[in-house]
Amino acid sequence: MSDAFVPRQPQDPVYETDQPVRYETDGPVAWIMMDRPTFNNAQNSQMTYALDEAFRRATDADSIKVIVLGGEGKHFSAGHDIGTPGRDHLVPFERKHLLADHTNRPGAELLYTREHEVYLGMCRRWRDIPKPTIAMVQGACIAGGLMLAWVCDLIVASDDAFFQDPVNRMGIPGVEYFAHGHELPPRIAKAFLLLGERMPAQRAFQYGMVNEIAPRAELRDTVSTMAHEIATRPRLGNWLTKQALNHVEDLQGKRSAMDAVFHMHHFAHAQNDLVSGNSLGGLDGAKMAQANKKQAGEN
Repeated sequence: MSDAFVPRQPQDPVYETDQPVRYETDGPVAWIMMDRPTFNNAQNSQMTYALDEAFRRATDADSIKVIVLGGEGKHFSAGHDIGTPGRDHLVPFERKHLLADHTNRPGAELLYTREHEVYLGMCRRWRDIPKPTIAMVQGACIAGGLMLAWVCDLIVASDDAFFQDPVNRMGIPGVEYFAHGHELPPRIAKAFLLLGERMPAQRAFQYGMVNEIAPRAELRDTVSTMAHEIATRPRLGNWLTKQALNHVEDLQGKRSAMDAVFHMHHFAHAQNDLVSGNSLGGLDGAKMAQANKKQAGEN
């Protein structure tokens, strides 16, 4: 029997839509809207690359001064796609970061390569967009949803929004774009991760993770007013302000800490593979949702 590596066969995802992201403009404001409401805007690679294309479009448009990121439907984002028919983690995609194709990589190298591209790499790419960005968050902002909100410069949440990173249930120390210790005080971040409980928007506001809270019915108008006000400021001044504060975060160790935790994250994936034969410890989207609802006391 040969010990030669046999690549895992690419799966054949079933996409419910050809356009998982909508792009709209309102004067100087671009609205980038995740549009998989049937699956609570779970992020597969189809959506990730569509988001990247939309961010590139807004960046290239000289008339656009501010970018808003939102999600259609009840929830902003249920996180990374780990269970819908459109899950596509074994499908090759165009690589924006000049990394190798992950699908022909053995063992832990597959996920390590893929997540450097579509998770950590993409989020850092979007954080550095030279135009101000606002996350408009309603309902659930879970795990991979946190990453999308956190790369934005401002977060405006509905009064019924909540934030959660429950992946410690899988034995994994938080999502790949590990900004937890910069978004929250250390002990709060530890509880956020260890317990994996939902953090209501009001509590997130108290810790400075959220800039403003609005009733859900007024959320879009609140964000629009903020975006149009920022759009009146000088373009270069907005960019320099972003650079200045991002630089402060990096001097505080944000980037290097994120690199370190990314490796811990993938050590956890590898451990799960060795122990259970599944990088997520045998938990899929349905099982995680069931556990989260039970923890929150929902039926």
